[in-house]
Order: sequence, then structure tokens, then C-alpha cells
Amino acid sequence: MENTEAFGHPGIAPNWTSSAKQGIGTSLSAASPVWFTLGHGILNEIYFPSVDTANTRDAQYLVADENSFMHEEKRHMKHSVECSDPRSLAYRQINVDPHGRYRFVKETISDPDAPVVLVHTRFEALCPEADDYRIYTLVAPHIGNQGMGNTAQHILVDGRDCLIAERAGKALAVIASIPFLKCSCGFVGASDGWTDLNFNFRMDWEFASATDGNVALMSELDTRHGHEWVLAIGFGASGEDAAHAAIKSLARGWKHAHKRYSSAWHTYCDSLIDLSALSADSGRTYYTSAMLIRAHEDRLHPGAICASLSIPWGQIHGDQDVGGYHLVWPRDLVQAATAALAAGDVELAVRVVRYLASIQSDDGGMPQNCWVDGRPHWRGIQLDEVAFPIMLAWHLHNKGLGGFDPWPMVKAGAAYIIKRGPSSPQERWEEDAGISPSSLSTLISALVCTADIAAKRGDGQVAKLCLETADYWAANVERWTYTTCGSLLQDNPEYYVRISSTNKKKKSGVQDPDIGYVQIKNLPPGETRRYPSRDVVGGGFLGLVRYGIRRPGDEHILKTLAVYDRVLKVDTPYGPGWHRYNHDGYGQKTDGDPFDSTGVGRLWPLLTGERGHFELAAGHSAYPYIRAMESFASTCCLIPEQVWDTADIPEKHMLIGRPTGSALPLVWSHAEYIKLVRSAQDGAIFDLIAPVHKRYVNDGVTTGMQVWTFKQRLLEFDPGRPLRIEVYASGRLHWSADNWMTSQDTALSDASLGVYVHDFGEGQLNHTIALKFTFYWNHAEHWEGQDFSIATNKSMTEPQHDRHGLSSEGDPDRTEIFEPGLD
Repeated sequence: MENTEAFGHPGIAPNWTSSAKQGIGTSLSAASPVWFTLGHGILNEIYFPSVDTANTRDAQYLVADENSFMHEEKRHMKHSVECSDPRSLAYRQINVDPHGRYRFVKETISDPDAPVVLVHTRFEALCPEADDYRIYTLVAPHIGNQGMGNTAQHILVDGRDCLIAERAGKALAVIASIPFLKCSCGFVGASDGWTDLNFNFRMDWEFASATDGNVALMSELDTRHGHEWVLAIGFGASGEDAAHAAIKSLARGWKHAHKRYSSAWHTYCDSLIDLSALSADSGRTYYTSAMLIRAHEDRLHPGAICASLSIPWGQIHGDQDVGGYHLVWPRDLVQAATAALAAGDVELAVRVVRYLASIQSDDGGMPQNCWVDGRPHWRGIQLDEVAFPIMLAWHLHNKGLGGFDPWPMVKAGAAYIIKRGPSSPQERWEEDAGISPSSLSTLISALVCTADIAAKRGDGQVAKLCLETADYWAANVERWTYTTCGSLLQDNPEYYVRISSTNKKKKSGVQDPDIGYVQIKNLPPGETRRYPSRDVVGGGFLGLVRYGIRRPGDEHILKTLAVYDRVLKVDTPYGPGWHRYNHDGYGQKTDGDPFDSTGVGRLWPLLTGERGHFELAAGHSAYPYIRAMESFASTCCLIPEQVWDTADIPEKHMLIGRPTGSALPLVWSHAEYIKLVRSAQDGAIFDLIAPVHKRYVNDGVTTGMQVWTFKQRLLEFDPGRPLRIEVYASGRLHWSADNWMTSQDTALSDASLGVYVHDFGEGQLNHTIALKFTFYWNHAEHWEGQDFSIATNKSMTEPQHDRHGLSSEGDPDRTEIFEPGLD
């Protein structure tokens, strides 16, 4: 072992690898907090000690003859992969020399007894000279989500050669069941083993260390001990700890680890509801989906399920992109939890709701996304991510929560929604502010769920407030989000828009989907980015049926469905797919290159599932949509975030109906698939909220109430209908119905949840031209300092179809006027 430091510090700028995973795996044991990913025939990111912390870029074998060639598995070999066990996350990768001289057969698992990834490897010589080929291991550490700042060393542990890498209190170690002939540490792009071997097909360098940079670990295997071995990559707090874990794992043996790994997954699958008969592939995608959702759960923070163990378009991203999709989104998390419920795993769903309660902020909000310990990553606000946990709590509140009471989380979340809704700073695609059918469907449902739970707990006041707000929003869905003058189709100008955005330039500030504009994100320079709200459509309206707010035969739904299908649907050889919305820029570029903050939105398989749920609700078969989702999946049943939607570009690996470079797998896609299969078995939508459906579809509850809040200031009202003034601090309303010739002071009523109201009854203001008012705040002990006015509109005769004004200052994420109680 040469005691020398590698040259070329610190190495080239690091990047991640492709998100196109062939497999995801982990043990179910608490003793093994390690997760592996596979792609392009090799190991990709390995996560430890949590699902949000990647520690490798990749690990692979190299082959050379020391004379004429050097091959690496990823770039030079033909890859195939198969599930070695359909009821376990174990995979067999076969990588073949393009000239037919040799092949690798590898099976990868993690050791249930330790944080160690094991790769059982067999090198098969397919011609006599291949017996003499040299075989090397090459590992690229990216410890703690960082390619830079890693330190590599060649050390001896218990008399065995080990390659280790350390950074910031975490470490990995590489060892094999057969000895290493040579070892070297290097800086990538300068002194790493790949650069060495690529120069003259020989391993000439044997550096003992490479300190504080983008490093690589290289070893030559002593194949005189055989062409079958186990590669072990262990993890720990130090290089020595990681090496000891790997050595002990090898001592216990591959068969021991494999048996325990597979047995745990078999037991898990046996505990699930068998929905195989409803699938089109005998349950392969169903069981894989259930296992993948379970596999994305963190060990240290039970219930924390990341969105995907992948980094979309990772090959063009480096250390600055620390999150990827291995973060927790509350929306995706609840989708995973309800899918677990649908599959029969109640315990996982309970862990999720407990975790959600732990990351809820003091004001009742939820992070846009977060690390598994609850630290926020992105700082946006999406009201549906506050609503979904409430809906999950409703699904679970009568199933036994092991002593956990979700009511504080539910109550705080409902208050947050009431005070900030119905307009959300971001809708579910995380791009635009406004009122969307998608967000409304979850907000209304969450408030009805809260009311249902509150009523069962004897809290009638909270139940009343939540139902009054839900009814008001439900009565206004079309008023706020349904255009009557859209131009997407000449023969159908009526449909729900993707999002109704306030037009701040219009002085009247009318909240109306027929006016206003949406700024489309992620479009290339030079392309139009500003479109009328009425000319952008998406599939969010399907949530109105999914959760029970509208009938599948509602005329507004059916008219929108026709537009949605004609504008956004693409029929692929694998089945129908849909885009998120027209003009979407989040996806692979036109020429097949990776998304780099600009691109073109592609088809999302989960939208095929949403469309299938609608067909089921309408009394039709979901089977074509189940089959399509299965067909969009990879060989080992991983369902992607997006699939290619146009003519093939083979050289860029873009094939119609096949995964693009976005996340693969996406937990949300697998959750949608499971729920579609379960819904097909039940003959009803699994996600349907029974009290929502009863209230709005069966009982037809509606309201004529009009509500003024600081965030949604009515400019006009119908005096023949009830009018509510709603604020979020104790005070009194100082008001006049005769232009301040006389005035009255009325104490605001405590409606619960920090909401204070005054209600004017039907006809109480019949003889006024305008209601003028201001506030005195009790706690702050001062006046608001501004008068407000709402004009009457006595020509309004059809309250369920009219549009009333909302102030242009109703920006959902800012209020310039002082209002206590909404910091």
C-alpha cells in the first residue's frame, strides 16, 4: 500500500446520476437503516441513515484486458434486469459485453442485520480469454448528499484491505468476500481509477488517500479466488465502524442475509389484501407498489415517506441540489398512507398521521416539503397539504390509533385553512397562486371531515363553523373556477379552469375565471408565459367527484371532461395518458434533453389513475386505466412520474409511453395505482369522503351566504342574502348602512378556532346602498385605521349562479392591511 496522497485536488465538480431507476430496495429491519437504488445496470444512490440522505453517486464494476479495452458496466454493457422474487424487493441485473465475451449476473439486497448493501456477483467468461480479464470495483462517494468534501482512504481493518470514505460524521466502507489485489483513492477527473484505467487499460496508481474533495474508490479483485463473490458496502459513523459492519455481514454470509431479507418482505405481502384479481398482470405491480411505498419510509422517523428515492435529471445536478425528491411532501405522504390503507396496512397509515402531527407548525400549517426530521426545505404554502392530513385523520379516527389523538392536529389545520382559504399561494403543482378546483376539493372535504370528527367529540361550535365555511366554498366552486367564455375549443367555451388567478390590474378586483391571467413556469426564453386563466385547463376538477362534492354526471364536470380529454389526452401504445395542463413546462425538452429549469410537460401516469377513478364513479370499468398504469411501468414494475408523449428519440432513450428522466419511481404514482385497483374491487372510489358525498351530492346542501374577509373582500353583495363579516381577532364591528349618517357598534361573535364574525341576516340591509364598516381590535386596543365598503347589487336574482366581486388585494399570501390573528 503506497502511503501517498492522490493528486488533482479537489477533483471536477460532482453531479448525481440519472433518476431512471431499475429497482429500489431496503430491509424491513430497524437494524438496517440503508436503502439502495439501481439504474443502468449498476448501484446508484445508497441512502443512510435516513431516506433523505444519499451517500453514493454510483458503484459499478470495470473490466479490462490490460491491452486493448476497458469497459464499465454503465456505459459499455447491455443491461437487463428482473425481479428475482416477485414478493421481495430483490433484483437480478445482467450486464453483457456487447461483443459477447463475458457477462455479470448480480443480485442486490441489504443486510437485515446491519447497514450494509450486498451485491452477489457472478462473472461468467463466455470465451476462453475472458478468464484472464481484470475486474475492478469503482465507487463514487457522495456522503451526506454532497459530492465535494469527501475524504477517501485505503486502510487495513482486521487484516483486510478496505476502502473507506468519510464526511461530516458519516462513512462508508467497501470490501469483498474475495481479496483486493490493488486499491487506490483518487480525485474524480484527475487521479481516480477510471481515469487511470482508461489511459492504458491497466491500474497503475495506488494512492492511499484523497482528502476533502470529489473522490472515487478503486480496487482490483483477486479473481484467482473465483469468479463468484459478494461485494459489501457498509455504513457507519466512521470508516472503521462501516468496515466492521461490512466484514461481519460477509461473515454471516449471503444466504443468511438473503433468507432474512426475502422472508420479511414475504410476510409483509402476506399481510396485505390480495387485489391481484383486479390487476392486469396478476398482481405484480400491485405488490411491488405496496412494497415500494413501505420501502420509502424512514427508520429514524416512522411515518416519514419520501416522494422518491431519486433525483430527477440528476445527471445535470450537483451539490447545490441537495433535496431531489428524497424529501417529504405532506400531499404525497397522505397519498401513500391512504394507499397503504387501501392495501390493508393500517399500521403504516397510523404512523403517517402521527408523523404529520409532529411536523405541523404552531399555526396549523404544513411545510411544502421537509427533511425527515421536519425541517422545511422549500418555503411555499399549499393549502391542500394542510387539508390532506385532516382527511387522513378522518379515515383513521375510528380505526384505533394506539392512544394517539389526532384532534389537535385536525383542529389547528382546519383553523389554518379557514383563515387562509380558499385561495392558496400554490396549488398542487406548486407553481401558481389562486383558487383551483383541485385545492377547493380538498379544502372543502377537510372542513367537512373536521366537522364530522368535532360533532362526534361533542364540539358543535367547531362543527358549525367548518360546515358553514365548507358550504360557502362548495356553493361557489363554479363561480370562482368555471369559465363560460373559454377559447380552447370552439364548440365548448365552458369548463373548469386549472386555476382562477386574481387580476390585480383590474381595479374592481372581481374574482372571476373569465378574467385574470396565469403565469406559466418553466418555459424556454421567448415563449409566451402569460395566459388568460380561462384558457388553461387541468385535471384538478376530477377531485370534485373523487371526494364527493359533485356528481360524475354534473353538467359542469361533463363539459370540462370533454375539454380535458381533447386538449390534454394522448393515446400511447401502452394506453391513454394526460398532461398536467396545457403549456406545462416541467418535463423533458423537445429534443429529449433533460429538464434544466425549462422544458415541456409530459404525460403523468398518476393522471391516468385519476381519470380511471372518474370512470369508475361514472359506472364504467377502470380496467383500461389499471392496465395502462401497469404498462407505463418499468420492467420491475416501477411507475414513473412522467412518460414520453411524442415521436421516439432512440439516441436520447425517449420512447413514447416509456419513462422520461423525471422521478422513477414516484410514490404518488404507486399510491394512485393501488387505490385505483382497490376502488375497482369495491366498485366505488376508495378516497370518497362519505359525509362530503352525503352533504353535497345526496342532500344537495348549498348556501346563499356571502362572506367578507381581509383576504377576500367583497366589493358588492346581495342584500337579500345573508352577509358575514369574518376576521381572526377579537374586536367589534363599527358599521353604517346610511353612509355614516348613523352608525352602530356590534361585538364580533367568537365562532371558535380563532374566527370572529358578525352575520347580517337576509333582508336586514335591504334599504342600504352600501355597507360601510371598520374594526376596533380588543387585544391591540386600537382602530383598524381604514374604512371598508361593500356596495349592494339589487339586480342579483339567481344567487346560486351569480358572480360577486372579491378585492384585487386578496393576494393569498400577503395582506397589507393590519389584521390581528393572522401573522
